[in-house]
Amino acid sequence: MSQPLLRRVILAAADSQDVARLVHRYGPKLGAFRFVAGTTLEETVPVVLALNRQGLLVTLDRLGEGEVDHSTADGAKAAYLAILDKIKEAGLSSHVSLKLTQLGLDLDPKAAEGRLVEIVGRAEATGSFVRIDMEDSRHTEATVELFSHLRPAHPAVGIVIQSYLRRSEADMRKMAELGANVRVVKGAYLEAEPIAFADKAEVDRNYQRLVEMHLGAGCFTAVATHDPALIDSTVAYVKSHGIGRDRFEFQMLFGIRPDLQRQLVAEGWQVRVYVPFGPDWYPYFMRRLAERPANLAFFLKNLWAR
Repeated sequence: MSQPLLRRVILAAADSQDVARLVHRYGPKLGAFRFVAGTTLEETVPVVLALNRQGLLVTLDRLGEGEVDHSTADGAKAAYLAILDKIKEAGLSSHVSLKLTQLGLDLDPKAAEGRLVEIVGRAEATGSFVRIDMEDSRHTEATVELFSHLRPAHPAVGIVIQSYLRRSEADMRKMAELGANVRVVKGAYLEAEPIAFADKAEVDRNYQRLVEMHLGAGCFTAVATHDPALIDSTVAYVKSHGIGRDRFEFQMLFGIRPDLQRQLVAEGWQVRVYVPFGPDWYPYFMRRLAERPANLAFFLKNLWAR
């Protein structure tokens, strides 16, 4: 089976209740928590401290997305306020990432914005930072618009742009006008070809173009990739254009290429690890399996070893 087809099969399986029950039951024993730091904040703090001791920065993501009611959205807001307080209390080198659907974007965009403003306000008060994650393409426009409205008054908030979306070059130009702190990712949702590039080479070319656009505009850029070719191209670009190491950072996912993370730190580059946690880890885990055959092989190896 080709990699693109395998990816589509895994992402489609993520919507299956039968698969969800199976993975929830056996996933933790079979290696799911290679990619997830824990189910609670208390379990996750020691993981963050261990990464910080290796010279790695962190962004904490309390997993959860999709349909919520107002009570659940308020609970997510309260959880993020507690995370920001814990970051300060424990002296963690970390900020936070969140999804707007956790805060009720689909339910009431204005209420979601109000919850986000409270979280960003706490981040500003505690010397931290909030990254708005990008979700599937149904939410892209609303996410960009909400961020664009919030950013002028709140520099402690950033956004994510996905290189597999055809609209992203235009979105990145808008982000440059705002002076936004942007994390560039390839994208991990199942999208139709009119919306997203289907060919990996196109996604990679667009990724490099978006990174260079934003760095060239003088804006802070989080280069979120495990791809050595894209890392090398970024290093070459910043060196040839005299861009300081404080103007960008590499970002990688918890549990994926820790050797490369440590290597980049040893070479003097700033590296931040995206550390997800929480009970709602299943959709995130399935996207990690779909991204790279090596991740799926790791999981299946543990499954067959039972």
